[in-house]
Amino acid sequence: MKKLIVSAALAATAFAVQAKDIVDTAVAAGSFKTLATALTAAGLVDTLKGKGPFTVFAPTDEAFAKIPKAQLDALLADKAKLTAVLTYHVVPGTVMAKDVKAGMVKTVQGSSITVSTMGGVKVDTANVVKTDIVADNGVIHVIDSVILPK
Repeated sequence: MKKLIVSAALAATAFAVQAKDIVDTAVAAGSFKTLATALTAAGLVDTLKGKGPFTVFAPTDEAFAKIPKAQLDALLADKAKLTAVLTYHVVPGTVMAKDVKAGMVKTVQGSSITVSTMGGVKVDTANVVKTDIVADNGVIHVIDSVILPK
């Protein structure tokens, strides 16, 4: 009987839903394949799987598709520039949609993004199209364009 209880407990643990970090959450969503590729190329996967918390303004595959292919390929091949671009999409801490305020916000990259709230939320020139995708180490807000540091 004791063995059966232990086995049932182990089985329940094995099937328990695991919390997902920002990277796993984005990959599971299915519309961030280019972002996942870019994070891998820049060596940032482990960082965004880390403790955080992070707020990530995540461009969709369609957002990356707005960049001409030759320019995107060059960006993916330049690790330093790619790292700067990707960390420009990340803000330290967890900022939920209800807490967003207009103004300048410092990014992990070091520069500031401009957040505006007139007629919807914008981050620099990108529109926020979906908010509050919660991960265990932060939150993802989906944007429709890739934003570039000045």
